[in-house]
Amino acid sequence: MTFLLRLARAIDALNEALGRPVAWLILGAVALAVISAIGRKAGFGSNALIEGQWYFFAAVFLLGAGHTLKRDEHVRIDVLAKRLSPRTRAGIELAGHLLFLLPLCGVLIVLGAENAWAAFRASEMSADAGGLPRWPVLALIPAGFLLLALQVLAASIHRLAVLTGHEAVPAATKEDGHGA
Repeated sequence: MTFLLRLARAIDALNEALGRPVAWLILGAVALAVISAIGRKAGFGSNALIEGQWYFFAAVFLLGAGHTLKRDEHVRIDVLAKRLSPRTRAGIELAGHLLFLLPLCGVLIVLGAENAWAAFRASEMSADAGGLPRWPVLALIPAGFLLLALQVLAASIHRLAVLTGHEAVPAATKEDGHGA
């Protein structure tokens, strides 16, 4: 279990290190929105600026998903779960991670990579005049779901550690003060 917990902490550190700079892409999206709006009024706007905003937002959403899970800040409905013991919650979350979330990530990594590769090979461009190439934003899909899958693996290890008595509460609760 020691090796698995070290692996989980390394994955946690990876998503923490990537999540913080990715959040700054929101500022880039806002800057592009301002430039695009001014450009439209001044007669020099472009579809590339608008699509750049979408690309930045896609990067934040996809590349930040693992960071969000790591910090336990994802959307959840815990009307019943908050009344359960940490061990019971850990068991339910472990089952959900392994039965649903990890397989979903695997499918989206494979399909996303195939789609991004096809767009790259075909030099697929936006259908809009002056638009951007499509493969970079499509490559964010497998990259983002790979980061999420790694974090699901780390979260699963932490939940298993709770179930086996190696951790008292899941890592996000201890480190960040968030609930599990």
